[in-house]
Amino acid sequence: MVSYRDRLSQLPDDFLLQILSWLPTKDVMVTSLLSKRWRFLWTLVPRLNYDLRLHDNTYPRFSQFVDRSLLLHKAPTLESLNISIGSLCYTAEKDVGVWVRIGVDRFVRELNISYCSGEEPIRLPKCLFTCTTLAVLKLENISLVDASCYVCFQSVKTLHLLDVKYLDDQSLPRIISSCSSLEDLVVQRCPGDNVKVVSITAPCLKTLSLHKSSQAFEGDDDGFLIDAPRLKRVDIEDYWGGFCYIENMPEVVEANVDVIYKNTEKLLGSLTSVKRLALCLITSDAAYPTGTVFSQLVHLELCTCAPRWWDLLTRLFEDSPKLRVLKLRQKHIRRAPSPRACWKQPVSLPKCLLFHLETFKWELYEGSQKQKEVATFILKHAIRLKTAIISPKPTSTLLEKHEMLKELSSSPRGSSTCELLFD
Repeated sequence: MVSYRDRLSQLPDDFLLQILSWLPTKDVMVTSLLSKRWRFLWTLVPRLNYDLRLHDNTYPRFSQFVDRSLLLHKAPTLESLNISIGSLCYTAEKDVGVWVRIGVDRFVRELNISYCSGEEPIRLPKCLFTCTTLAVLKLENISLVDASCYVCFQSVKTLHLLDVKYLDDQSLPRIISSCSSLEDLVVQRCPGDNVKVVSITAPCLKTLSLHKSSQAFEGDDDGFLIDAPRLKRVDIEDYWGGFCYIENMPEVVEANVDVIYKNTEKLLGSLTSVKRLALCLITSDAAYPTGTVFSQLVHLELCTCAPRWWDLLTRLFEDSPKLRVLKLRQKHIRRAPSPRACWKQPVSLPKCLLFHLETFKWELYEGSQKQKEVATFILKHAIRLKTAIISPKPTSTLLEKHEMLKELSSSPRGSSTCELLFD
């Protein structure tokens, strides 16, 4: 009978190297003790993954390990170099600079550098900014003030910039424009990043995520300008105000918009091609221009944390004729007390309720008067409804849950085949 070790040894080197590529380099190097066959195999692994946490957050030991393993590494091409340093280290900038230079010399294709959040960002060597082999670049808490000069990321398709510091307003657009093949972009703003307006012009971009960190920004002149005609998916989260203007974006099919802008007309008015939409807004009247129709929208998730969210729902019912799935959920702590004004039902029954809505789900349902009005209206008029799932908030008592169940179960239903479930 062939032993487990023998069976493993019969696998080709290429297959073993692929397996080892997804492990931390610290664990990969240990395999050199298994047998003569494994002694130098790890030196050919094309992906190197270094994490300070795996070295008991002891930086001298970690840096020595990285130095030694990179010195012994022999793979002709470095597919990926991932370095995560989660604690303050005074020599990190110097050490990471050396490691990045080695990666560039080894024709690295994917580089992921993450430095301790909340600390002063570290700089990277200038040789990185002209690395022609780089296809994926992900940076967190890094200073790119030196990228104000010549930058050429001609092969970069994925660019993630989290809590990155720039020289000025023009630095980020210059970096993005140098990525002529860019398809995936993530930008997470942070206070002190030296940027007021993030301007993005990317003709090949397919997915875009824009976020502001959990710390406050001052003024409403802080925002985003986007021109990406091939964009398919967009995710915007901004809890500190400002603006986001989007133009020339006719192909978006999926969007998440979670913002506290006073006016989102230009933003949502450019998303008429979406099929899946997740919304959390503080406004209903200025949500999108009158006359806008979301003619392709089939899946809608609406947050109920904002005051008068039900008015926005009414508008979306009327302007989304093909809607098939509706999900309501309070994602955040309620941003303001709910007003006493009554919910105004649609003047005429929306087409989506008459012909298309099949699934209705309400998470963290509280059973308030407004919520009961909305829920019973949907159950009564959604003629094609197949499933309605109501999930009460966890803090609801057993008696409260029983009352919710009784009230909704006894309400009229437009669909005789609708299954009402309480989760």
